[in-house]
Amino acid sequence: MSLTLEAYHRLTPLPREGGFLYVKSGARGYRDPVYEALQKAVAPFGERALDLNPGVGWGSLPLEGRMAVERLETSRAAFRCLERSGLKARLAPPWEAEEGAYDLVVLALPAGRGSAYVEAALVAAARALRLGGRVYLAGDKNKGFARYFKEAQALLGYGEVIRREGPVRVALLEKEKEAPPLPLLWRSFRAELLGEAFTFHHLPGVFSAGKVDPASLLLLQALRQALGPEGVRGKRVLDLGAGYGALTLPLARWGGEVTAVEDDLVSVLSLERSLAENRLRARVLHSDVDEALTEGERFDIIVTNPPFHVGGAVILDVAQAFVEAAAARLAPGGGFFLVANPFLKYEPLLEERFGAFKTLLVREYKVLYAQKEGGRR
Repeated sequence: MSLTLEAYHRLTPLPREGGFLYVKSGARGYRDPVYEALQKAVAPFGERALDLNPGVGWGSLPLEGRMAVERLETSRAAFRCLERSGLKARLAPPWEAEEGAYDLVVLALPAGRGSAYVEAALVAAARALRLGGRVYLAGDKNKGFARYFKEAQALLGYGEVIRREGPVRVALLEKEKEAPPLPLLWRSFRAELLGEAFTFHHLPGVFSAGKVDPASLLLLQALRQALGPEGVRGKRVLDLGAGYGALTLPLARWGGEVTAVEDDLVSVLSLERSLAENRLRARVLHSDVDEALTEGERFDIIVTNPPFHVGGAVILDVAQAFVEAAAARLAPGGGFFLVANPFLKYEPLLEERFGAFKTLLVREYKVLYAQKEGGRR
């Protein structure tokens, strides 16, 4: 049985001292070994703490009520949980942390986002601390912990590993010297997509940084073959999980009235700049799947290159929610284009939700298509 959209969006309360901690599908940080080890290790130090990769808030939860704890989060799904839990948080990347303002920083290494993002987060942690402040750093030895721990020592000074649980490590470091400036964050690259040139701008940590991934290109090819060169002009188009805009920008240039939804704030900022620099227009929403859309919004075309990894494991909750959102958000007669790895079995889900589907292209990836029947919901 597939995960329903209602079930995906449901926030589940877990008892905690003084209230509840809320968790949900698609929000990281609960039942994650790195956050579990971090929670067991952290202890108050000073008056003011900062969690730079909080997820639902699990890792820094023991500090709550013992220090003033602030959290910077980029995921809309995780932020919804933080808000509902009553934990102090704001939507921001780690490099927006206030400089020299904290006694303690907590950081679960965001290794899945790539080395440039991790390195920026480490510098942000060092800059956020006052001299003499401390950092709890947690990660997996199979995902670069030793390397990033050495980088943190070079930035801060003394540090040691204080906890080991299987492959997970937690280190405690102290800031003994002034932090360096932030690294250069913005990057750009040019790409030709179906004969048209685009310049994409992006921050660290976005999916497929530096090149348009072949799955997105295959989806564009399949869509163009199925609908023709004028197929999206004047149509209401929804890009589910838009990233930095590999699909959004071409669809906007082809005349679609594009709405792009994306869970990750860093990707949202990248997409907004790419649209502006290419002189294209689209509506961009920081959204947990379709959560930011109004109740009655419907679209003629929906496209997605859905995510399926969380922390290196194959997790399909979000991708299944994308299919459910497409079924709910398509106008009668509207078409849904999905690209995926061949080993991921979306076909039964599409058949369940739409009644039928077609396989449009199969190369390194596959493009599936489903149409919403007139009057069918």
